[in-house]
Amino acid sequence: MRFYRGAVAATLLATSLSWAGFAAAQSYHVVDHWKIGGQGGWDYLLSDDAAHRLYVTHNSRVEVLDTNTGKVIGAVTGLKSTHGVALNPDGKTGYASDGAGNAIIVFSRADFSVLATVPAGTNPDGITFEPVTKTVWAFNGRSKNVSVMDTSSNTIVATTDLPGKPEFPQADGRGSVFVNIEDKNEIVKLDAKTHQAVATWPLTGCESPSGLAIDRKGHRLFSVCDGNKMAVMDYESGKLLGLASIGDSPDAAGFDPKTGVAFSSNGGDATLTIVDAKKPGFPVLQSVKTAKGARTMAFDAEKGRVYLVTAQFGPAPAPSAAAPRPRPTVLPDTFEVIVVGR
Repeated sequence: MRFYRGAVAATLLATSLSWAGFAAAQSYHVVDHWKIGGQGGWDYLLSDDAAHRLYVTHNSRVEVLDTNTGKVIGAVTGLKSTHGVALNPDGKTGYASDGAGNAIIVFSRADFSVLATVPAGTNPDGITFEPVTKTVWAFNGRSKNVSVMDTSSNTIVATTDLPGKPEFPQADGRGSVFVNIEDKNEIVKLDAKTHQAVATWPLTGCESPSGLAIDRKGHRLFSVCDGNKMAVMDYESGKLLGLASIGDSPDAAGFDPKTGVAFSSNGGDATLTIVDAKKPGFPVLQSVKTAKGARTMAFDAEKGRVYLVTAQFGPAPAPSAAAPRPRPTVLPDTFEVIVVGR
């Protein structure tokens, strides 16, 4: 019996050590840096998992990278200031919001040439493709409305007013579009067929919601907010399910349906927060150190990777009436993608 107990204890210890090693191997960490270079600021990025491409809005261009190699393979050029990218499931066409150009840019995914420039509202920012109606929704930050474009004709078919400044949108794939309203701490639900807002839900405890991720199977939305919070909402009922703790100054979110974890990219404290969305209270699993300014991200569900972008910074210019809190200058040719994986 003594030998048996010893053998069992040894087996349990070996199993424990094996599991500890497995857990450590599965922890997220920075696995690569992909240099892009160039000049200027950036905003959202989007992973085309099936085509192994990453679209990165960068100043007046959309950079396109091969996610197998990390190399830049092309760019959509000729824009004034890019914010977001959406993709048509046809595999042929993409769309970018040109903020300073007040337009939706339609581009070819074969050679990245511009196919059309469609006038939108003032300063289109977040953008998404809605598959049921085959429309593109560009959310206009300054005019506080959304421009809905029919992709068969590349024409605006509706302009819908919103209760405040829209930030990032998500489509559920079943005819609804959701968007964070930054200055009202709300989420608006829109009907893709009528182009009308059908519900407005408060994000209590969530200040200035920006990035938004979606769990389509679980019918949940993840809004990242100032004050180090991620709001989790049931998008069928509009019920707030809870607030997770995240890092400082987030601007984008992601969700992995395979593992049930949610991500928040936090530019203020240079972290990527990983939240367990399967458990009550939404506990933090890990906080990965990234780099200053890495506030936006995209999740690649096929590779299980998170892509973030940032650059190195110089001193901030002197405050002025037009810019009382100026951002630091971006040093030329330092722009890069940070790859986080397991």
